[in-house]
Amino acid sequence: MQNHHNIMDLRRAAVRALPRPIFDYLDGGAEDEIVLRRATSAYDDIELLPQALVDLSASNHQTQIFGRTIPFPLMLAPTGLTRLFHKDAEVAVAEAANKAGLPYCLSTLGTTTMEDFARMTTAPRLFQIYIFKDRGLTEEFISRAQEGGYDGLVLTVDTLVAGKRERDLVNGLSLPPRLNARTFLQFAAKPRWSLPALFGRKFDFVNVAHRVATMSDKQVPLHVYVAGQFDNSITWKDVEWLAARWKGPLAVKGILRAEDARQASECGADTVMISNHGGRQLETAVAPIDQIASVADAVRGRVKIICDGGIRRGSHIAKALALGADACSIGRPYLYGLAGGGAQGVSRALDIMREEYERTMALLGAATPRDLKPSMLKRIGPRAFSGS
Repeated sequence: MQNHHNIMDLRRAAVRALPRPIFDYLDGGAEDEIVLRRATSAYDDIELLPQALVDLSASNHQTQIFGRTIPFPLMLAPTGLTRLFHKDAEVAVAEAANKAGLPYCLSTLGTTTMEDFARMTTAPRLFQIYIFKDRGLTEEFISRAQEGGYDGLVLTVDTLVAGKRERDLVNGLSLPPRLNARTFLQFAAKPRWSLPALFGRKFDFVNVAHRVATMSDKQVPLHVYVAGQFDNSITWKDVEWLAARWKGPLAVKGILRAEDARQASECGADTVMISNHGGRQLETAVAPIDQIASVADAVRGRVKIICDGGIRRGSHIAKALALGADACSIGRPYLYGLAGGGAQGVSRALDIMREEYERTMALLGAATPRDLKPSMLKRIGPRAFSGS
């Protein structure tokens, strides 16, 4: 893993490790993938203006999110079906997160139970939650998170319907993956992935499987049950309902408008995650980095701001913080590492991010995250739209 010097090196390792349909599920985005590419390329439109001769002898990169102090401003985003990418799944990611001391968010659609995740996670632990049609299921998750000592909930609000991910359609990918005439050769070419994945532990949504098991009227496939639980009638009143029952740190993930960030604050959230769901939902949605300034101006410090999307370099973290974010969130970068090298690969991804971020801070003349200011940035090319 030490021979992988950047996140794109880890991406190439993931290409080598995964069958094509599985890699495309990890790597792909919605429709023409314009939003996927733009989420990262938007950082290239921002140049850095360093300060000279700044005393950096007392540099400190710690920050606070979800009521916990972390060593530098980064968290690991929730990703569903993590066992698709490595047999050790969330266990491997948690091991790396513990080592780095960084928050890791378990997905509702993860492949490790909330209880097992709580036992294995010593770093700040988060749980990603949905407000389902069955409010009893959502209330159950709240109770389990409280009993497991979770530091915060992350409510995802941008998946009322699934985005059109055309790579998956072309590959004929099914979840969980199954062998058929179309995919046999692709899976057979990667036996180190295929043997444990196809013949080992089932790809279950383990945190909801018991709900289907107790349904007496008819047998419903698990993925059909989960898809049927997404509720397109939820409003900000439901966020108030969730905040009142949880009574702890709550982030709303999927915010791109300043007015929605204000509304999240008024409904009881203490954190907003500016996110376009990794470019997997609404095609040509705005890049998260381009919305930070307007959101920060709208909330004026009342909530924490986490930038989620497109981050591939430590310098991207510094740019997001200079615009007003409190931290950043990554998904694909650590999954590339997981696919290529398990827990060691995830640790390598986090080490790369931290090394690049701290080097950027030093060369910018910033001793702490609070020293990062918009005056250290210069936009090039057409100025991105950043309305409400």
